[in-house]
Amino acid sequence: MDWHAYGSFVVIALVLVLVPGPDFAVVTRSALTLGRRGGWWAAAGVGTSNAVQGLAAAVGLGALIVASQPVFKAITWAGIAYLAYLGVQALRSAWRGEYAVVSVGARESTRKVAFSGWRQGFLSNITNPKVLVFYLAVLPPFLPDSASVAQIMPLALTHALLSLGYLTVLVFGVHTVRGLVSRRAVRRALDTGTGAALIGFGIRLAAEDV
Repeated sequence: MDWHAYGSFVVIALVLVLVPGPDFAVVTRSALTLGRRGGWWAAAGVGTSNAVQGLAAAVGLGALIVASQPVFKAITWAGIAYLAYLGVQALRSAWRGEYAVVSVGARESTRKVAFSGWRQGFLSNITNPKVLVFYLAVLPPFLPDSASVAQIMPLALTHALLSLGYLTVLVFGVHTVRGLVSRRAVRRALDTGTGAALIGFGIRLAAEDV
């Protein structure tokens, strides 16, 4: 591996990870509604999706998906619909202003929270076409011609791990200020903000696809 090229890729990937996007909004929302455990699993869902899309790019499936307009558009609009769904949920929660205390003491509840968080993170990311485009556009300059799967996957997994690390820090940040964010007025403001952001991301994807 060319360590200089790898270091350059890490810098670019880190900058892109730090730019707030749908993943940021979804994980924040999960941490608020499902607690720290749910937020962490949402972050894990995003990381899992990044790894899956990195593998798809490595074996050539990603390029086929992007080249196939019907499939690519279907994924894009599924992502738009899911972001809109999550956004509307957040806005409805803000409108109602009723917030139950998160309780995950029972094993069944713990599993439910974990799955719900992971599902939200995974689905919001796996249906985001920009992730596949990122891998297909950014990885090649850092790889030799006719790179093998073994050469591509370390870069893709690095991006997935950077994303997971950043989102995990975000979850702990939300948990640290839980006393503040648990206040009804603050929760309503956060729900309004994340809901608007999620719908905004969906609208932007739709505008780019038209």
